[in-house]
Amino acid sequence: MKTGTRTMAISLASLVMLATTSPMQAGEASLDDIRAATEKYKDVDQALADGYIPDPKGHCVSAAAEGLPAEWGAMGIHYLHPARLKISAPEPRVNGASTHTDFLQPSIIIYEPQADGSLELVAVENLVWVKAWEAAGNTKPPMFGDREWDLMADDPATEADEAHGFEPHYDQHVWIFRDNPNGVAAPFNPAVTCEHHTQKQAKN
Repeated sequence: MKTGTRTMAISLASLVMLATTSPMQAGEASLDDIRAATEKYKDVDQALADGYIPDPKGHCVSAAAEGLPAEWGAMGIHYLHPARLKISAPEPRVNGASTHTDFLQPSIIIYEPQADGSLELVAVENLVWVKAWEAAGNTKPPMFGDREWDLMADDPATEADEAHGFEPHYDQHVWIFRDNPNGVAAPFNPAVTCEHHTQKQAKN
């Protein structure tokens, strides 16, 4: 698996310049449909060509790094699609206006770093901002099947940043390329690790 040959040294401020409008997507898709639509992103170069960029902070998100039980596992390295997230401000916390819920065109894709320096596609994700979601007239969180998306908001009383530097948002992971013992829609996956993560992997 290639990690991408293009240098993507993009600062958080660059997210604002890359953002464009993206309409809200509705409807449900099967896991097979999602897998078929996103399998091409096993090639990181294809993800870059389609507008995804690696997390500018270079993070590989794990439960332990977030102050959570290590046995929960990890998420991995997030590649973001600024247009679908409608990024509007990078600081002090990343903010946007996305209400994009289409998993056939996810706003985030997630890779696990490998020992040989490559990246392996493990999951897709969508994220909507709480303020934008409610401003659009929604009174309940978005749903994935019969499951409410996870509400992510930083708790200032803890050392960890539960929202990963973002303003309050709902997000939903779908583990279609790596089996998750906790379920296909759980946020963390004990079968994923950040053990082999390097900053270079996250920014290539």
